[in-house]
Amino acid sequence: MSEPITSSAHAGADGPALPAMGAAAPAASHVMPAADTGEAERTAVSVIAALSLCHLLNDTIQSLLPAIYPVLAENYALSFTQVGILTLAFQGTASILQPAIGLFTDKRPIFRLAVAGMGSSLVGLVLLANAGHYALMVLAAAAIGLGSAVFHPDASRVARMASGGRYGFAQSFFQVGGNTGSAIGPLLAAFIVLPMGQPSLAWFAALAFAAMAVLWWTGGWARAHYTAKIKGKVSTEMPLSPRRTAFVLSILGVLIFSKFIYTTTMHSYYTFYLIDVYGVPVQTAQILLFVFLGSVAAGTFVGGPLGDRFGRKAVIWVSILGVLPFTLALPHAGFYAAVGLSVGIGFVLASAFSAIIVYAQSLMPGRVGMVSGMFFGFAFGLAGGGAVLIGIAADHFGLVNVFSVVAFLPVLGIVTALLPSEETLRAG
Repeated sequence: MSEPITSSAHAGADGPALPAMGAAAPAASHVMPAADTGEAERTAVSVIAALSLCHLLNDTIQSLLPAIYPVLAENYALSFTQVGILTLAFQGTASILQPAIGLFTDKRPIFRLAVAGMGSSLVGLVLLANAGHYALMVLAAAAIGLGSAVFHPDASRVARMASGGRYGFAQSFFQVGGNTGSAIGPLLAAFIVLPMGQPSLAWFAALAFAAMAVLWWTGGWARAHYTAKIKGKVSTEMPLSPRRTAFVLSILGVLIFSKFIYTTTMHSYYTFYLIDVYGVPVQTAQILLFVFLGSVAAGTFVGGPLGDRFGRKAVIWVSILGVLPFTLALPHAGFYAAVGLSVGIGFVLASAFSAIIVYAQSLMPGRVGMVSGMFFGFAFGLAGGGAVLIGIAADHFGLVNVFSVVAFLPVLGIVTALLPSEETLRAG
């Protein structure tokens, strides 16, 4: 299988050394000058760091929505089902649009499309700050979802372009920004939105403006490095037959299902669970949601480099099945034990996502945006639909019973055994 758009100036875990993006053409001896190599590496890292920062800002904005669910539920007497519909409006919009946007931009890159997407998130945030009716809240959630639909596949593709062949590292570095932003949201809700009220959400429009400025720069970098010469070297030959590729993608879909339904349960309803079961105040529940989401960020950052070193399949095995003892114990634990278990759940479960994305990208080289959009979209769709179903179940059966049932989802990790080895993909 041929290398994608960029490759490392040094040998990495995924293959031999090839010239980095933006570096000067190698001399006849095929030796890259040391100064050029260092500059190429610095440029790639700066681009990935910028995209990770934008991911942090994007996901901070979108995480404010679930973080203020308790406030909205109290102010407007929302049921768990209505809370779930808000999540569906956000996640569903992102789910439907992300694969289509990724496919389109694979064929015809629009290098500053993400700037417009962030503008949609800005509009949604301002709408949410001023929403006095449930319908306007749903519209605001959908606008934020549209922004995410544009941002994720486009930024993921540029991160891979800047990876220098260290795909797991680049994907994890990019992802950890989003996870960190998701963790920050509850803290902002706890210390700013709760004391100041719903209108204070408008203050965070500054985050969207900052992200738009950075994305304008990364878009310029991508335009400069996406040349016709480089594009012509990209192979779209798949390592497996179309039928087997579809089967492997379905297995990865099952793994995404098990991970994101459980994660959605925690993200959307963990604060309610803590309040109902342990009687903690709303602000404390928000802080503990931050602790859980912080562990998710840490797990994401670790998972990608481990996948580069030990293989994606091994990381997926440990991540999905390894979290099962923690999820089974959580509904029966005391307060402090539950907090500790939530940290373990977030860290272990999060390490799989970067590995799954990079594994899927290796199945369909040359279609990075489409694959990224497909998996981000599928994850968002599961989160949105799952939030509604979980909300309905919680209204009828109680949150404790819901947490007891979803605890068994990691059992589905056993299907990892059906994934081909990465040696098979490389040999294809």
